[in-house]
Amino acid sequence: MQLYNTLSAKERAALIEEAGKERLTISFYQYAHIANPELFRNHLFITWNEIDVLGRIYIAKEGINAQLSVPAENFELFKNHLDSISFLENVRLNIAIEQDNKSFLKLKVKVRNKIVADGLDDNTFDVTKKGIHVDAEEFNKLIEDPNTVLVDMRNHYESEIGHFKNAITPDVDTFRDSLDIIENDLKDHKEDKKLVMYCTGGIRCEKASAYYKHKGFKQVYQLEGGIIEYTRQVKSDNLENKFMGKNFVFDHRRGERITDDVISNCHQCGKPCDNHENCANEACHLLFIQCEECAKTMNNCCSTACKDVHELPFEEQKALRKGKTVSNKIFKKGRSEVLKYKK
Repeated sequence: MQLYNTLSAKERAALIEEAGKERLTISFYQYAHIANPELFRNHLFITWNEIDVLGRIYIAKEGINAQLSVPAENFELFKNHLDSISFLENVRLNIAIEQDNKSFLKLKVKVRNKIVADGLDDNTFDVTKKGIHVDAEEFNKLIEDPNTVLVDMRNHYESEIGHFKNAITPDVDTFRDSLDIIENDLKDHKEDKKLVMYCTGGIRCEKASAYYKHKGFKQVYQLEGGIIEYTRQVKSDNLENKFMGKNFVFDHRRGERITDDVISNCHQCGKPCDNHENCANEACHLLFIQCEECAKTMNNCCSTACKDVHELPFEEQKALRKGKTVSNKIFKKGRSEVLKYKK
């Protein structure tokens, strides 16, 4: 019985090319009580592997968080399977704005302590007492209210390339970092202001809304389905789009263009740019913004030092990495002294 992915990303990419079939990129989450995450994980892997689902799925006792792609022709099979699971029946599926058949190249279903690393002790508050969900139309009305404080619950490298107009965008590396900062900044407005939050697909706001209600905020709202669902509703209902730029996504695409606004800059030369890349040096992989000109000049690397290493023969690169731990730059997305124009 196959319980783990057996193909490399390169092999899978070749199979996708050969098949020539359309795939759909989808994300969803659901907080629920899962008694045996490992058993549930194995069930999902076996079932989804058979219908060629690829992606990154986290299972925990508190629920599921999934970003994946599925062949369009297998979508109904996939949806029927979700509906056969009691707590996933009719779960909201966020379908990507921009499709890419290679958004995911492996099926990874992992058991974690939490479906989002939030650093919170959930025993201290009731995670089911969450804020009010609002759709795109109501969200647009709320954020025009002078008594509203709009907060981006994402990390700095996400909001840097796209965010809602007039939103507070904390300069943080993790979701957990933003929670205390926001509470402290708004501590004098727990009763008189409407706290409205948004994130990519809604999962971070779901937990944050319950946390802030526990902390004494009286009027807590969250954008239902996040930026992904907001964009879909704006298009389908012909609403004003109050988002600017790109929506960062956690797959090979790294971003979906929502509007033509380019609100960020190349971290190497300062030109307007919102294309995220990972440094080509295998020992680095720093996530940063790089324009086409710098990509060509720097051979897709973040620095001259990385460029020099990347241009060495592969075996020499391996020798240099031998015995060394993975650079923590991979966890410091967009933060490095070599990035001259990082804001």
